[in-house]
Amino acid sequence: MERPGGEITDLLAAVCQGQPDAMHRLLPLVYDDLRRRARGQLRRCRPGQTFDTLSLVHEAYLKLVETSRLDFRDRCHFFAAAAIAMRHILVDRARRLAARKRGGAGVRVTLDTAILQTEAKAVEILDLEEALQALTLADVGLARLVELRFYGGLTMEEAAEALGISARTAHRNWRTARAFLYRALQDLAKSAR
Repeated sequence: MERPGGEITDLLAAVCQGQPDAMHRLLPLVYDDLRRRARGQLRRCRPGQTFDTLSLVHEAYLKLVETSRLDFRDRCHFFAAAAIAMRHILVDRARRLAARKRGGAGVRVTLDTAILQTEAKAVEILDLEEALQALTLADVGLARLVELRFYGGLTMEEAAEALGISARTAHRNWRTARAFLYRALQDLAKSAR
């Protein structure tokens, strides 16, 4: 964990102040951490064979750089924003894959196990996104916790800090959110039959 007022926090402050090269100086300091988080995310929900850790990190970082209003309070807030970017990228990829499956611009190929697994993962990501949207309607704080933990790979303590809650509350909320998502995913599975 970075000390308060550390180099990452100082560079994030410079980014927020609009210093042009601050975001590029930041990348080498956060790159390994972003890769670790992206690798963990892809291990859980790889949407396709051609999408790898480096692609996810680079797309998320570009999404952060292109954001019109950069306002990072600290390291945890930056990684929370990266988690949101990764979520959007993975969901967008899953939607494109699902659209191709339904006869979009994809090329017809013979079915094999890898393709079926990839399509199944895309459906799982979209189901999780639908369940997460339902959780957002029920409780935004619980949804943000899931987003930080699942998509951002933040530890419970990092997520609690980013949300401004105690670690104990974060653990309690995590149990509640998981139960909600489990029920929502079960309901989606039943309605798909």
